[in-house]
Amino acid sequence: MKHTLKYFFSFCLLMSLFLVQAQDADSTKALDEKKKIEGVIPESPKQATAKPSAAPKKDTISPPKMDRYGVRVGVDLYKLTRGLYDKNYNGMELVGDYRLTKKYFLAAEIGNENKTTEDARLNTTAQGSYLKVGFDYNGYENWLNMENIISVGLRYGVSTSSQQLNTYKIYNPNPYWGETPWLTSVEKFNGLTASWIEVVAGIKVKVINNIFVGFSLQVKTLVSNHKPANFDNLYIPGFNRTYNGSFGAGFNYTVTYFLPIYKKKATPKKENKK
Repeated sequence: MKHTLKYFFSFCLLMSLFLVQAQDADSTKALDEKKKIEGVIPESPKQATAKPSAAPKKDTISPPKMDRYGVRVGVDLYKLTRGLYDKNYNGMELVGDYRLTKKYFLAAEIGNENKTTEDARLNTTAQGSYLKVGFDYNGYENWLNMENIISVGLRYGVSTSSQQLNTYKIYNPNPYWGETPWLTSVEKFNGLTASWIEVVAGIKVKVINNIFVGFSLQVKTLVSNHKPANFDNLYIPGFNRTYNGSFGAGFNYTVTYFLPIYKKKATPKKENKK
């Protein structure tokens, strides 16, 4: 009986020690979990990588493309510098356009010319002003933030001028005694008018900020031409020379500055679906 009680008490002591150790382990584990929650104990690398980041994601949607609308004004460098190497010419032309829609531009040119024409038997001076108005259509599809123009357009031009006969020679069909000398004249014809239609093709390229350079070619045909009595308009300001009858040609080289007025959201080009 004595040995039985001894073994029983020993068994109870071992069980109590085991229970105390188990309770200590459970309390230690619970304390560790509490500290992890409060941030006292750092998480393991696996747990840290597995936990999703709480940082907000940035919006990656790009802002919509905006087209600028405004006025472009400038000068024709060809007419402005021609007088430096041609003593018989003096002129200037101002150019401008206004963007109406995505593709269409209202365009105009205004200028003044003074041109002396030297012929085999005539020396005349034409002086006057002109105005041309019309539109341009831009056929170039620009990339993002590009504003280049490859255009075709139409103009209607009007001119008012004067013609002065400076010197002339009388034609001699039998120059036995030689050519007749030059004769001086002071005859001047005022109030002359002309009008024409021209087709224009050109380009404009933005070089820096709002500055554009460009050139254009023009093919013209006369609509009306008021000629002086017993004389002819050898040169019409804005139209060019009239040696080829009612047809003319010209070109310009321009530098312009764009003045933006407002912006409009660009509409993407729609593709036809089969």
